[in-house]
Amino acid sequence: MDIADKREHEAVRVSLYGVISNIILAALKCGAGVLGQSSALISDGIHSASDVFANFIVIAGIKVSSRAEDAGHPYGHERLECVASIVLAVVLILTGLAIGYEGLHKILHEPETIAVPSLLPLIVAAISVLVKEIMFWYCRSVALRINSDAVMADAWHHRSDSLSSIGGFIGVLGARMGYPVLDPLASIVICLLIIYSAYEIFKSAVDKMVDHGCDEATTTKMKTIITSIAGVEHLDRLQTRIFGNRIFVDVEVSVADDLTVVEAHRIAENIHVAMEKDFGLVKHCMVHINPLSEVNHDF
Repeated sequence: MDIADKREHEAVRVSLYGVISNIILAALKCGAGVLGQSSALISDGIHSASDVFANFIVIAGIKVSSRAEDAGHPYGHERLECVASIVLAVVLILTGLAIGYEGLHKILHEPETIAVPSLLPLIVAAISVLVKEIMFWYCRSVALRINSDAVMADAWHHRSDSLSSIGGFIGVLGARMGYPVLDPLASIVICLLIIYSAYEIFKSAVDKMVDHGCDEATTTKMKTIITSIAGVEHLDRLQTRIFGNRIFVDVEVSVADDLTVVEAHRIAENIHVAMEKDFGLVKHCMVHINPLSEVNHDF
């Protein structure tokens, strides 16, 4: 099994764990919400149910983005993972708005129907917070290890669920302490948390879709490595672009005018190898050689 296959296998495994946990939690929350008369926990349960669909979006995105290059996609399919993250963000926004509307409607138009929840929703909300925090840290560690935007989006999705459950817990607790309006109010808080999480996921995915460059620290390290290569007289240009979960690098350097083609090519090859060796996310590095006598150095 090569690196790409291992990455796909691990990402899909994480997402399947998410599917299992979300199905169980959705059933617990909705059941406890109905039995314990908590609209906040029902809203949180609906959120968890929507997460099951979101998990399948992540799995599909990872599988498609892991396909090898072909004639129609010579640069690969990595950006399709970003598309999956954008779809996930849209699903989150729609779910959040639906939950927020229900809570607001109950406060404004049906205040007399707000019931005081029982102890059961409080217990289930606490369990949900614990499970979702565990899933967040687990998914986050895997996402960082395999550099998966979709898995990281899924991790933050779990964190948004954890925050939602905290909001539900506070709402149920407040309602049981004599402030029943806090239960539907918690649904509105959950709505806002979900939408903010969706915004973060959407922004990250779009940055990677529009050829956003590497961060300053990475670029500085690349410059240091390139200028340390024997034969490089001047770094004329360095451009990077993030393509899905990978990086493409374009480099222009100046070398001595009297070098042979073979010698100049060897310098270019050394730069190419160094970039792909020292930066695991670099998918390809294109190197252009300029004669040092050129007056204009653009970089």
